[in-house]
Amino acid sequence: MKHILSLGAGVQSTTMALMAAHGEITPMPDAAVFADTQAEPKAVYQHLQWLMSSNVLPFPVHVVTAGSLREKIGRRRPHGQWPHQPIPAFVKHNDSGSMVNRSCTQDYKLKPIIKQIRALTGLTKKRAPAAPVVTQWIGISLDEVMRMRPARHNWISNRWPLIELRMNRGDCLAWLDRHGYPRPTKSACTFCPYHSDALWRDMKCNDPASWADAVAVDHRLRSVWLNTPSPKTFYLHRDCVPLDQVDFSTLEDHGQLNLFNNECEGMCGV
Repeated sequence: MKHILSLGAGVQSTTMALMAAHGEITPMPDAAVFADTQAEPKAVYQHLQWLMSSNVLPFPVHVVTAGSLREKIGRRRPHGQWPHQPIPAFVKHNDSGSMVNRSCTQDYKLKPIIKQIRALTGLTKKRAPAAPVVTQWIGISLDEVMRMRPARHNWISNRWPLIELRMNRGDCLAWLDRHGYPRPTKSACTFCPYHSDALWRDMKCNDPASWADAVAVDHRLRSVWLNTPSPKTFYLHRDCVPLDQVDFSTLEDHGQLNLFNNECEGMCGV
């Protein structure tokens, strides 16, 4: 049985990896896998490099990617009139916005990770066994228990060490603080529609590069559909207005605080 840790480089998965390094979660993972959408904030990549540096984790970290999610948004399909729409953007219905279906987690997180796990387990060119041969560690904490799902493959068994230890996100931050480790930022694409207003506000004030990237993607969501017969208009924000026109000056959240709980694959935001 191999133990593979899904590393998002956010608070929960970082805590899980470092607790394993301290021997507080056993057995020691054989490896960790980070799926790179090529659209994370700069701070996430800096934190990942720190985790991968010597004397931090005693097991290897494999970085895999399915390419740039940003470049895929709005790309025309071959011989088709509909642009590609892989993220859960909002569409306005009456006076509220609803999210469209997404494929980003499946295509840019799950598939690259599974492909790498198959390689690490020697199953690249073999039929997968019917019983679990891999335990995949996923960094969901107690306050996100609704995101737990069984593995989609019979040869993988999912494990949630933070749930076992009854740890929530605050407990993870406290553990990092006690051991003198840096606090990671949330691991999520700069333009993820699951962002809360607080995160959007922080990005706008403190991370202008990520904010500019998100605004550009938000604009592209609408511009690529101008010459199609679709009546839909897409937005990154639930209010269904252009992102750079949303008023983030108040402390009131516009209902997006817990949207990451809808990301039930458990691979994003941790």
